[in-house]
Amino acid sequence: MASVHDQPVDLDTFMEGVEKRNPGQTEFIQAVQEVAQDVFDFTQDKQEYHEAQILRRIAEPDRIVSFRVCWEDDDHNIRVERGWRVQNNNAIGPYKGGIRFHSSVNESVLKFLAFEQTFKNSLTGLPMGGGKGGSNFDPKGKSDSEIMRFCQSFMTELQRHIGPDIDVPAGDIGVGAREIGYLFGQYKRITNRWEGVLTGKGTEYGGSKMRPEATGDGAVYFLRSMLQHAGEDIEGKTAVISGAGNVATHAAEKLVDLGGKVLTMSDSDGFIHDPDGIDRDKIDWIKCLKNERRGRIKEYVEEFSGASYHEGKRPWDVECDLAMPCATQNELNEDNARSLVENGCMALAEGANMPTTLEGGKVFHDAQIMYGPGKAANAGGVAVSGLEMSQNAERISWESDRLGDMLTELMEGIHDKCVEYGEKDGAVDYVRGANIAGFKKVADAMLAFGVM
Repeated sequence: MASVHDQPVDLDTFMEGVEKRNPGQTEFIQAVQEVAQDVFDFTQDKQEYHEAQILRRIAEPDRIVSFRVCWEDDDHNIRVERGWRVQNNNAIGPYKGGIRFHSSVNESVLKFLAFEQTFKNSLTGLPMGGGKGGSNFDPKGKSDSEIMRFCQSFMTELQRHIGPDIDVPAGDIGVGAREIGYLFGQYKRITNRWEGVLTGKGTEYGGSKMRPEATGDGAVYFLRSMLQHAGEDIEGKTAVISGAGNVATHAAEKLVDLGGKVLTMSDSDGFIHDPDGIDRDKIDWIKCLKNERRGRIKEYVEEFSGASYHEGKRPWDVECDLAMPCATQNELNEDNARSLVENGCMALAEGANMPTTLEGGKVFHDAQIMYGPGKAANAGGVAVSGLEMSQNAERISWESDRLGDMLTELMEGIHDKCVEYGEKDGAVDYVRGANIAGFKKVADAMLAFGVM
């Protein structure tokens, strides 16, 4: 006779258990809720998933490593931060996911990111499990020497928990090419091994061409696929973008290249609106502003006439055809979603991880807006990271054209999986499709291993 634990429970009961086991971890609970509400319906008639408690197991990380990071600042003060690595699930490959350095980083944020990463990596079709790591250290305002010392201290502890066949970190918010270089250098120094244990490396030492562009470009390719499936195209359409970092600027470039008109970009202080359009030259100026001068987006209006700056606000009230949130989690709430719908937005693709709240997502669902969730739309970055792992293993380097073609095919493949599991009565629920397609591959691999 089957035990009571083998029987399907309702969604509310499942989520009560998640909340009880993870008190106060709002970001993680939100991420689990967003997946569970689709997966529960899909698994109702699939007893094998219930008997093996698959969703419960995926929502419990394999392990969480927490460690102290001590470093010395330029004034010879000893500073202490906290570091983490969340290894969520490695059923289909080594743990894979970025490292984030930001004052907002905590265990809940990293658990949500690792959980999301598990399904995102599954959707790529590449053999990668889900993980995420980081620290509450904020590189802003720090000197290069301070960042180097912090990265070296961070890697001194992290190196014992990672490896090319165990866990392969990458960059994320606050961890760019500079930080990856310092981290990889320290790993190589300690282990005396050159191996592909980090992705996002410089091309001089094993990095993949196309990696800086991959997340932003991939999100636009996914957006294009959604539009084409509905008989539309990017050319001639207006777009609002949040963020001004790597993902946002490359997404803006790709939209412009495909004939779209980008109206906004932002940072944590506010957003700029340029009715004339933010073209390639203006995007290059923003890149220089953010990457070299470490300036703020409000400086844009001093350089380009006709643009306006909106302090403390987000760009979701601007009339547009397309929207791409590319900044951070929960930057787009229910009211923002209603504004986008009322202002004529027909499609949204998430360049950031979980930038839309559950309530905002429901608004898009009810309005039948084409809505590409981050685990699908921004999977291009980790997809090219997976290709970097392959290149490192084979000691080869592929050219940009080949990588661009592979990225396009990967994003179109992810779109097709979302359609397969999310289409009903001629409309596509991309969130549902991504959740189910990502879950099924991981779940079936876990079933094959038995109870572990």
